[in-house]
Amino acid sequence: MRDDFWRDKRVFVTGCTGLLGSWLTAELVAKGAHVVGLIRDRVKKSELVRSGTINRIDTVDGDVSDYALMERVLAEYEIDTVFHLAAQTTVVIANRVPMPTFETNIKGTWVLLEAARRNPTVARVVVASSDKAYGPQEKLPYCEDAPLAGRHPYDVSKSCADLIARAYAYTYTLPVAVTRCANMYGGGDLNWNRLVPGTVRSVLRGERPVVRSDGTLKRDYIFVKDALRGYLTLARNLARPEVQGQAFNLGMDRPVTVLEMIETIIKISDYPHLEPVILNEARNEIQDQYLSSAKAQRVLGWTPEYTPASGLAETMAWYRHFLSES
Repeated sequence: MRDDFWRDKRVFVTGCTGLLGSWLTAELVAKGAHVVGLIRDRVKKSELVRSGTINRIDTVDGDVSDYALMERVLAEYEIDTVFHLAAQTTVVIANRVPMPTFETNIKGTWVLLEAARRNPTVARVVVASSDKAYGPQEKLPYCEDAPLAGRHPYDVSKSCADLIARAYAYTYTLPVAVTRCANMYGGGDLNWNRLVPGTVRSVLRGERPVVRSDGTLKRDYIFVKDALRGYLTLARNLARPEVQGQAFNLGMDRPVTVLEMIETIIKISDYPHLEPVILNEARNEIQDQYLSSAKAQRVLGWTPEYTPASGLAETMAWYRHFLSES
């Protein structure tokens, strides 16, 4: 059955050069949408550029915290749908220099939402929060009705952005919903200090992967293509009253330790006998974080399609090709 929902829709994607942004933008273009992408920094090796998708969209150079720019883009391009993905996403950087993280993640969110509130063409806004917004909780897995209690800079920035997004929904009836994704992985993530890309690069080179923590941290992981389906499904359902103003967890509901994730990557590599180097020097990270995606399954009908093995296999193939070009 043909799907014409996105055909000719005017879609604004912030953070379009990032991991999710690159894949989401490509999928929207493939579905016939007119995409406008916000680009702060030119990332020449991003998947958006490598795939050629950047040549099939309109691009705007600037910062999401620039109110005049956000209002101009939404008005002049007559934007119908907004995917707000722009963020400083690295925990280590947030701990070292928190102010730029707060500027982008918190101010950037209220600036964009205020511009959306003032533009009548905007019919739906999906805001990317994170499982980090929950902070440390005694009860796991995280469910959407748990309090948002971030403690460290990155976590706090996502707690704040999440609350601001839903404040605009409840106070101004802006059609907003929030995603709280598990740790996302997939080809195109060029932040090498993250677990999956760093480990994959090491094993592809036959090097022992380095673990910053003690390896016992427990996390839920989600493949980028499952996440983008979640975003598209949520956006399509935003006209429903039971969806507006709501948050939805997107994860595998299958937590594993950092070491277990690394061992899975090693097992599917050409060097299955590599042993990781455990530094045990990570600070300001929550010990255990994992989600319940039951609400997304019940309300949106979304479920992940990839297993960890199939998602990591695609991811490793992407990096193998990428590194051979570098």
